[in-house]
Amino acid sequence: MKSSATDEPQAPGQAPVKTRRFGISLVWIVPIIAVLVGISLVVHNILQEGPTIVVTFKTGSGLTANKTEVKYRNVVVGQVTDVELSDDQKSVNATIKLAKQAETFTREDSQFWVVRPRIGAGGVSGIDTLLSGDYIGADIGQANGRAKHFNGLENPPPITYGEPGKRFMLHASDLGSLDIGSPVYYRKIPVGQVVTYALDPDGKGVNIEVFIHSPNDAFVTENTRFWNASGIDVNVGANGFAVKTESLSTLLIGGIAFRAPDYSPNDVAAADDKDFDLFADQTTALAPPNGKAQYLSLRFDQSLRGLKVDAPVEFLGMEIGRVVAINLDFDAKKRSFPLNVGIVIYPQRLGMAYGKMLTAFKHDPNDEAAGIRLIGTFIDNGLRAQARSGNLLTGQLYVALDFFPKAEKVAFDPTARPVVIPTVPGSLEQLQEKLEAVVDKLNKLPVDRIASNLDSNLVELRKGLTQFNAKTLPGVQNTLADVSKTLQSASSTLAEDSPQREKLTETLDELGRMSRSLRELSDYLGRHPESLIRGRPDNAAPLDLKGPPRN
Repeated sequence: MKSSATDEPQAPGQAPVKTRRFGISLVWIVPIIAVLVGISLVVHNILQEGPTIVVTFKTGSGLTANKTEVKYRNVVVGQVTDVELSDDQKSVNATIKLAKQAETFTREDSQFWVVRPRIGAGGVSGIDTLLSGDYIGADIGQANGRAKHFNGLENPPPITYGEPGKRFMLHASDLGSLDIGSPVYYRKIPVGQVVTYALDPDGKGVNIEVFIHSPNDAFVTENTRFWNASGIDVNVGANGFAVKTESLSTLLIGGIAFRAPDYSPNDVAAADDKDFDLFADQTTALAPPNGKAQYLSLRFDQSLRGLKVDAPVEFLGMEIGRVVAINLDFDAKKRSFPLNVGIVIYPQRLGMAYGKMLTAFKHDPNDEAAGIRLIGTFIDNGLRAQARSGNLLTGQLYVALDFFPKAEKVAFDPTARPVVIPTVPGSLEQLQEKLEAVVDKLNKLPVDRIASNLDSNLVELRKGLTQFNAKTLPGVQNTLADVSKTLQSASSTLAEDSPQREKLTETLDELGRMSRSLRELSDYLGRHPESLIRGRPDNAAPLDLKGPPRN
């Protein structure tokens, strides 16, 4: 028999070595593979798991754990896993599990809001949630930092998904009828919208941020003017009524329009986030720049019913400012209630005259003291303020600055702030004073005495006329009759063809006409004795003092 390798002879003094073979049973292979697959799935899930964030909302309306989804561009990027009250119980914390590919939504300026049916200035949104239920909308931020806690928006942002365009800040005295989503028009075409608004830090105005979509944002230039296009602009002029409006939607939700003046040389596109003023209307917006404002004070000792804030201020018929304040005061010395009127003027509106005035007086517009001295010179030459009627139908007044050379001299105080401009009574008040003076003179006349004297004179005149008609006139007529008889007797003694007879006939005719005229005069004076004082009226019938024409 052959011996195996293990049967080889051992060296003397060495113990035999025994070896074992390690074997794995096939039964354990399947569990080991299952464990490895499970471990790989766990690792894969951990690697593919997205971040978890917490978004705080004012209420939990529309939020349901393990049901409410988070969507971006209508694609699900996460889900709400838990909804609970905050520690102070003033808000609701929604825990959101984001997908791995939605990790960019953890940027610090990312935005989240609840999408539900809404009707706003930008239109109707969220109608699809009527069937599918509310969900959380999301928008990716641009910041580099990351965050896990966010404050949810109560209203969806008007600009999402990185829309290209530019933002601009408008400054106005009040918001008017504008709201988030109100459209912005360029040549009556909507090109943007209002995205947000807030009060000034000092509370004296409103800052309105607008977004203009690309490529229309290039039309916003350095010289562009914005104005409030809300409502209807109605103007009444010599050519009739003029009605202007941007669109029907501006009547309901308001709107803003913008355009640069027609003559804008070397104009360039405005930079992002540039500030502009928001004017009240197009006319004011496209007018020449106002320049530096000058505030003045006026004091009137008359009633100013019809004068309102924003009433125009004119200089020689040209509008250069407006009324900003009207306050009632009390004068203890005169025991009267004067009115203090505050106005603001813009000297640059004088145009060419303003430039020539600066050159003639070598005046620096930035030198306030020099400007006040210049106003004092104008006051010494008769510059006064006067309230005048601007519309006889409505009774509205405006303030006119004009020169009155005959006005009384007044002392000018250059230290007063604001500068005080002396005033003169209005044109209606001056007319009223003149009428009152005339009425006073008439009241001072002795009308009763004059009337009594006139009545007595008329009585005496009537007595004289009666005596004239009863005694004097009949005697004159008798005398004329006797003369006529005498002339007739003389005529009978004269030859028919003698010149003396013709002259005598003419004399008799003249005497007859004179007698008839005296009778008519007597009758007329009997009917109108006042004509001796007032004279014969122009429309009276003519008296035939010459009698009928001779044959």
